[in-house]
Amino acid sequence: MPLPSRVKIVEVSPRDGLQNEKELISTDIKVELVDRLTAAGFPNIEATSFVSPKWVPQMADATDVMARIQRKPGVIYSVLTPNMKGLEGALAAKADEVVIFGAASEAFSQKNINCSIAESITRFEPVAEAARAAGVRLRGSISCALGCPYQGEVPIEAVVDVARRYVALGCDEIDVADTIGVGTPQRVRDVMTAVTQVVDPGRVSGHFHDTYGQALANILAALETGISIFHTSVAGLGGCPYAKGATGNVATEDVLYMLRGLGINTGIDFDAVVDIGQWMSAHLNRKGGSRAGNAVAAKRAA
Repeated sequence: MPLPSRVKIVEVSPRDGLQNEKELISTDIKVELVDRLTAAGFPNIEATSFVSPKWVPQMADATDVMARIQRKPGVIYSVLTPNMKGLEGALAAKADEVVIFGAASEAFSQKNINCSIAESITRFEPVAEAARAAGVRLRGSISCALGCPYQGEVPIEAVVDVARRYVALGCDEIDVADTIGVGTPQRVRDVMTAVTQVVDPGRVSGHFHDTYGQALANILAALETGISIFHTSVAGLGGCPYAKGATGNVATEDVLYMLRGLGINTGIDFDAVVDIGQWMSAHLNRKGGSRAGNAVAAKRAA
């Protein structure tokens, strides 16, 4: 299959990238991060999360962040909404897209939310219905689609089953997420090929973590199966909570560098993204997790 000529990048650093940071990050910095990402040309930015501040204190300022960002027409500003309370907050904040999360791993579902996969999807029914009634885009994310920290291998049929359930809920887009970064290219091909039998490939996205250094290879494998939407995080922000000291989200700069080399258009300003990654890493007092970003920054400083 020929590679797509254009790819949509969903930038997840403001939400997935920052949510596990131990030090609270100011609302000013979060707003500036989203605004800089908007200016760099991202078509879709995961801005924040309407979850209980008790569980995710870093996202307690979701309403303020959404009120203060400079929105650009045509850009989708997404937020995570695990339940009806979260959805109400998201609708009040005028989010363009709400995101629901379910796992393809029965063990992960039981361990994290004390219910089966089927029960977790049933809980999302009122959220999905209300989102559709409000005319808001709905995205469903399939966690642990390529492996689970508790049960290990996840059957491909389980991933396809969750994808089918999301289609039934009316999801506009469905993420296949390698939550712990254990996937390898052949497995990615197999999973994406199976999922795209039941979901239009144009509505499927890949969310890869780089824990084992496989994320770029996995994105290339997904591209080869017709996937053209990927989630990335500037400077690789967002650690993997299941692998101590391991990297988490694939770095946006590295993905953009690879896509540019493949002649694939994204509409995103690579140099601006390098600047954002270096700025945010400096604010967090650490070196950025993007090899391409750090290489470009070193070259500029030379």
